Amino acid sequence: MARGRLRIYLGMAPGVGKTYAMLSEGQRGLARGKDVVVGVVETHGRAATAKLLDGFEVVPRRTLVYRGAEFTEMDLDAVLARRPQLALVDELAHSNVPGSRHAKRWEDVEELLAAGIDVITTVNIQHLESLNDVIERITGVVQQERIPDEVVRRAEAIELVDMSPEALRRRMAHGNVYPSDRIDAALAHYFRPGNLIALRELALLWVAGRVDEALQRYRHEHSIDTPWETTERIVVGLTGGPEGDTLIRRGARIAARVGGGELLAVHVTRSDGLSGASPKQLARQRLLVEQLGGGFHQVVGDDPATAMLDFARAENATQVVVGASRRGRLTTFLTGEGVSARVVRESGPIDVHIVTHEKAGRRGGPALPAMSGGLTVARQLRASIAGVVLLVALTAVLVPLKGPLNLTTELLLYLVAVVAIALMGGMWPALGAAVVGTLLANFFFTPPLHTLTINERNNIIALGVFLAVAVMVSLAVHRAAERTRRAARAAAEAQTLARLAGSVLRGDHGLPALLDQIRETFALSGVALTERDADGGWHTVRSTGEVPDNPEVRVQVGERFLLVGAGRLLPASDRRVLDAFAVHAAAALERGRLAERAAEATGLAATDRLRTALLRAVGHDLRSPLASAKAAVSSLRGHDVAWSEEERDELLATADESLDRLHRLVDNLLDMSRLQAGVLSVAPAATGVDEIAVRAVDSLGPLAAHVDVRIPDALPAALADPVLAERVVANLVGNAVKHSPRDRPPLVTASCLGEALQLRVVDHGPGVPPAEWDRIFTPFQRLGDRGTGVGLGLALSRGLAEAMDGTLVPEETPGGGLTMVFTLPAVAPGRVPGPYPSDPLS
Repeated sequence: MARGRLRIYLGMAPGVGKTYAMLSEGQRGLARGKDVVVGVVETHGRAATAKLLDGFEVVPRRTLVYRGAEFTEMDLDAVLARRPQLALVDELAHSNVPGSRHAKRWEDVEELLAAGIDVITTVNIQHLESLNDVIERITGVVQQERIPDEVVRRAEAIELVDMSPEALRRRMAHGNVYPSDRIDAALAHYFRPGNLIALRELALLWVAGRVDEALQRYRHEHSIDTPWETTERIVVGLTGGPEGDTLIRRGARIAARVGGGELLAVHVTRSDGLSGASPKQLARQRLLVEQLGGGFHQVVGDDPATAMLDFARAENATQVVVGASRRGRLTTFLTGEGVSARVVRESGPIDVHIVTHEKAGRRGGPALPAMSGGLTVARQLRASIAGVVLLVALTAVLVPLKGPLNLTTELLLYLVAVVAIALMGGMWPALGAAVVGTLLANFFFTPPLHTLTINERNNIIALGVFLAVAVMVSLAVHRAAERTRRAARAAAEAQTLARLAGSVLRGDHGLPALLDQIRETFALSGVALTERDADGGWHTVRSTGEVPDNPEVRVQVGERFLLVGAGRLLPASDRRVLDAFAVHAAAALERGRLAERAAEATGLAATDRLRTALLRAVGHDLRSPLASAKAAVSSLRGHDVAWSEEERDELLATADESLDRLHRLVDNLLDMSRLQAGVLSVAPAATGVDEIAVRAVDSLGPLAAHVDVRIPDALPAALADPVLAERVVANLVGNAVKHSPRDRPPLVTASCLGEALQLRVVDHGPGVPPAEWDRIFTPFQRLGDRGTGVGLGLALSRGLAEAMDGTLVPEETPGGGLTMVFTLPAVAPGRVPGPYPSDPLS
């Protein structure tokens, strides 16, 4: 029997229209005369979705009893007995009620497919097993219904049902997704714009990955070996020079034009010493790359062109962007082709863009050439070959002219050739050219000709003088070139140290950034700053990269600090600059510690200011109730006035109210002091949120009549201290009553989200601007100096909430006002058994 075909409609979240799309496809199947039945469809009360069920044969569900409650599930046996051509089965990740044949609905679907029945189903991206941890970090919701990725991968067709986050939130607000009593909680939590954007990206990337797998499978099945450049990756080569910004922006434009292109920037650091790139410029270019959506990479290599191309091939790059060479024509002639020319010549199938810039043709930027070896072996070899060719050509020209010219002129011409070779390749090619030139002059121009014998003493002296002059000129040229290299290196070192000194004066570098700069500048694999312990040992204060136990580089800074580095041995010339960096690193550490001490001092100053505010507020707010109570009691004790019974009751009520205010104030002050001292006693227990809300509202006395309490049934218990939780809610409700208009009383409601319970106090008053939300939780702060009291209510409420492992955050009330959301952990998992357990908010 042929296996049935599976089609899956994948969405980023509930409400995007997966079930609607599935039913629409089923309707098209009916119109084509196909035998289609509905195995199970969850409309969630959505009228437009329910309307599409018209015309379908719906297989009756099977009723199961679990823990005394009745549930309905798809009747798998009935669908198999009916044997339609196509079955519509909603919510593939659904967990079946215990007692069903299979634990998961996707297992039911597998049995239908094995029976030769085609199936169309739906699934949300958050239910895929491989993305479960990512989804939990993004949304804060633990997905109980998960499905193996392989089940979805095996589908013959996967169609993405996409919708912008803004459109989905509008559908939610219009009541097209959830009932009205769940809209606020959904929009404030799972369906936040950031969550939806992240879920949408995950869905798009996952489907794109499956498309790429299908393409690779097709190429393999049809033996297609030639590359198909379906994804463009653009690598931008950076030298750290000023032209880098131009190259990065050009690469970003290329990536944007190709659609979906990936931008990668790479800087090659030489492994033979200090990098010639400016760390500050590279850091700025790194930031520019990241702002344009690309990635910045740094690799180490002696040959920049080869290292760059190796990186591009490893990243499967299709295009490389490099800048036009900053070398002049003479430099190119003497030293060979530049990096950009070599990249073009060795790139193979990778396209290369050479971008011109204002520095093209002009050597720019500091360079720190190596001190040890002079010119490279390749350059000396090229100079030696050029010397042989030049001397042979010169000899060929002079042989016909040996009559008009004398030996002195011929030797001077050979000397010019030796000097040219010395300029090209340094001392050793020039010495070789001097010896070869001497032999050629002896063989072709000194009698007897065509032999190495010299008869005349003057010719012997002439050849000897020529050889000595050639050697001295070669040495002079070599020493001049070496001094030039030393001067260039000294200038570059001075420039590097000047940048370091400038950063010290400006305070640009923290210790982590400085260690990264040291590692990149000296091409090390790892750098660490260590400090001596009291017992004489060393411990690592901060490190970057990997540093083994026996690093190659050690720089002592005073008696306390040691800078260590791994990756290669540094020459002595590099150590001079590294010493300056090490001193700066130690100073950066000390500066950071001083900043921490200053922050502690700032905290103490803030505590002093808080104490001053407390004394000022208490001096006013304690005096008022004390004065009222004192006046009432004194009046009652006086004998000069005969008080009526009604007047006595009024005075007693005034005293009682004043003493209650005083009692609440003292309790708040004591609890705030306990919170700040960390000694508040918390006794968490399983407590019903309905009990918390009712007791808190009742504690307000007559004000309770102006509060609307709507707590849903069947919510799990909260893990909280009942007394503290009641005080938090009472404070919140009291504030809401003060600021709500009489015709729109505050609302107290609750909901369950994952493993958390949320109690929301909603008022429709003037509200608080989002910019002021942090201020309203500051102790002794009354926003706008409105109202009475010391301003401890919200500060204390947040402190109590956090002491119970909860949170207290404000939100805007739709239509105006402020909503305070009090979140507490649930005793049991927050999911309530019901007919739609795959819904993240059920």
